[in-house]
Amino acid sequence: MSKALVIVFVKNIKLGKVKTRLAKTIGNQGAFEVYSELVKVTEKATEQLLADKRIYFSDAIVETKWQNNYKAVQQGLDLGERMKNAFKKGFDDGYERIVLIGSDLPDITANHINKGLDALKENDMVFGPAEDGGYYLIGLSKMNTFVFKNKPWSQTHLLEETLQELNKKQVTFTTLETLNDIDTYEDLIASKFYQSNVQLQEKIKQLHD
Repeated sequence: MSKALVIVFVKNIKLGKVKTRLAKTIGNQGAFEVYSELVKVTEKATEQLLADKRIYFSDAIVETKWQNNYKAVQQGLDLGERMKNAFKKGFDDGYERIVLIGSDLPDITANHINKGLDALKENDMVFGPAEDGGYYLIGLSKMNTFVFKNKPWSQTHLLEETLQELNKKQVTFTTLETLNDIDTYEDLIASKFYQSNVQLQEKIKQLHD
């Protein structure tokens, strides 16, 4: 077993349940198509990793996805509790460096994930900042449960507030490159992910014609 673990949080791809802000502009079917493509990007980014992987689905395990990987369903009342439980299980099982990512980042690569794992050799925590003020990656080299409690999830000051708390508690951390996730139509059309995916453009166009 590797001492490093990568946890991927995946939403079950259901019509009307994914990318709801984006769906307001391009409809539920369009949002479904976009999220399906984003999950493929995440699969590709994690394919060649040397670290162990655990895939946590939002509602139910999908056997046809992420084959030959440990799979489970996220447990907890909010995002913080679900992340905390996944990290705790990883540390309980003997892992020493754990990073967790979501599955809706158009620009994520294996390089970002490996940099996160490397940063944990010298820091208690690592974050991959998202342009919206949250984070796309969080990593721990030991369990710090406070980072998952009473946080403004999905708010623009999530990362700022989290880092302020770490400074107060003298927890060492570092940050990676800032990436943009896709929450709105503007995010989508500005992304290289969309501009280079002709098939996806065609699907969205057909839905709007």
